[in-house]
This record gives sequence, C-alpha cells and structure tokens, in this order.
Amino acid sequence: MRLSAMGDVAMTVPVLRAFSKQYPEVKITLISRPFFKPFFDGIPNMEFFAFDAKERHKGFLGLLRLFADLNKHNIDAFADLHNVLRSKIIRTLFALNGKKTAFTDKGRAEKKALTSVDNKVFKPLKTMFERHVETFKKLGFPINLENPTFPEKGIFTSEILKITGEKSQKWIGIAAFAQYDSKVYPIDLMQQVIADLSKTNCKIFLFGGGNQEVEILDSLSKDKENVVNIAGKIKFQDELRLISNLDIMLSMDSGNAHIAAMLGVKVITLWGATHPFAGFLPFNQPMENALVSDRTQFPKLPTSVYGNKKVVGYEDVMRTILPETVVGKINSNF
Repeated sequence: MRLSAMGDVAMTVPVLRAFSKQYPEVKITLISRPFFKPFFDGIPNMEFFAFDAKERHKGFLGLLRLFADLNKHNIDAFADLHNVLRSKIIRTLFALNGKKTAFTDKGRAEKKALTSVDNKVFKPLKTMFERHVETFKKLGFPINLENPTFPEKGIFTSEILKITGEKSQKWIGIAAFAQYDSKVYPIDLMQQVIADLSKTNCKIFLFGGGNQEVEILDSLSKDKENVVNIAGKIKFQDELRLISNLDIMLSMDSGNAHIAAMLGVKVITLWGATHPFAGFLPFNQPMENALVSDRTQFPKLPTSVYGNKKVVGYEDVMRTILPETVVGKINSNF
C-alpha cells in the first residue's frame, strides 16, 4: 500500500518490479490511487487495486470497507510502504486477522538531524528504495536491486507524434517546477539553460501542469523551434510514453525525476532546500548527477526534507547552481 505523493509512489515501482522478477510465483496486489495505475502497467503478477478516497474508502468506515474489499483477494501478507494513519489502520486490521505485516521505517529522526539548523548531522541516509527492500525482507522476501530491468520504451500514438515529431536527435526533458518554491530553480536561470541547450542538436520538451506553469513554459519555449511545451497537451499515459523515450530528464527534486528514473532514463536533478542525502536520489542514478546548492555559502543546507520549510536568507540558494554547470552536466551524459 502506497497512496501518495506522485514521486513517492513512483519510487515503489523499481522495488516492485524487482520483487515480481525475483518471486514470479507471488501475486502482488498494489493499493494506490487510480491516477497512478499507469506506473505499474506491464509488471507481471501484479494486480492494481484502486483506492477510492472520495467515496467508497472515505473516512474510518471507508477504511473498514477497504479492508473488507482487500480480504476478498486472499492476501497472506501486508506491506505498508506509506506508514501513515490510513495505512496503519489497514495494517492493524490485517495483523488482528492473523496476517503477517511490515511497514517502511521512514527514518524520521535521522532526517530531522540532517535538516536541523543546529547540531546538524550531515551524512547520507538510507534511500527510500533500501527502506522498502527492508520492509519486504521482514515479510520473508529479500530483494536484490542490482542490475535492474526497465520497461520497453513507450510506443507513440498519433496524438503524441503530432506534437513531438519523429525522433531524429537527442531528446531532453525539462521538468522546471516542484511542489514547493524552495525546490524550484530560478526561472531566469532556467531560461538561460534552455537557451544554451536549444543551440545544440537536440529537442527539448518542457513538462508541467496548471495554468500558471503553462504560461511560464510557453514563454520559455517562445521563438525556439526545437523547444516544445507539452504541458496540458497530452494525456498522462502518453506523457509517460514520451518520458520513456527521452535521453535525459532535467528535473527538480520532484515527481518527474522519479518517474523518469523508474523508466530507465538518465536524470539530472537540481537541489535547493532539500538534499539527496535524505534518501530521495532518483533510482539507479549516480550522486554526481545531483547538482546541489553551495553549502559553503549556505551551511544550514539542507533545511528541509520535502522543501516545505523556509529559512530566512536562504531564498536564493539555487542561484549557486550555475546554468553553465547544468548544461555541462547534461552534455557530459550524452
């Protein structure tokens, strides 16, 4: 069970794909929100169970209905990859029913020490992938994440091809936004990154959502033939197909980074208030592809695990990541 957020759900995919490959005789029932179903398409031995947050599974009585619904699936063990109130209730009900259960320890105390302003303990923590692996090991299913496999590149529909055209050069995706401002690279610097990349033999696709982001991305792609804003233009499933065909994704510390990584795409990430040491480096990506803000100038970094905390004087930390550094990192990965 893992209900949200997008990036966190995407981070379960490589673990479940490895589980399915290493235990082909075991059936997995994945409980999540309907929107995330395409993440798990093509994983053998997996059934997707849609969590209905608005109606059937809403509130405490809804969770009792969820448990009753899940009981029809002859579940032998329950892996709680979310470890929040809702999943804890379901986990407890399974335990009371005599089923084996385990949950993912998110390492909250370690993360608090990492992001503390005073007495900071700056060291890399376990990745979320390692934490999920530990959860399955408790249930008797050790998983090896070495030598991972990824799905085939998505086949384009005519709807996508109208926007992208046939691939005849390197394709770069840029996801310029994140849930919190403290994780977003300054737009003027991103404009410079896009301008420099647009002068090379590549095609750039801009990802985002919502009217405000679409407007900004339109301005970033204006008068550039090889820069395409796809925000709001294609369905989510088609967006996944497009991402799987990218050569590189440039992303903030956000869901798009984890989506690209779960599809086997190289990912360059930019980090502001947050830091990859917290365990959210995208799957199978080298640490050197994570460009972090300068801790010499801003020694309190990281100041947040998720980017939702602001520290006075730390609003411009990402300006220490120079556009030429970003462009150079992308070019070095081709």
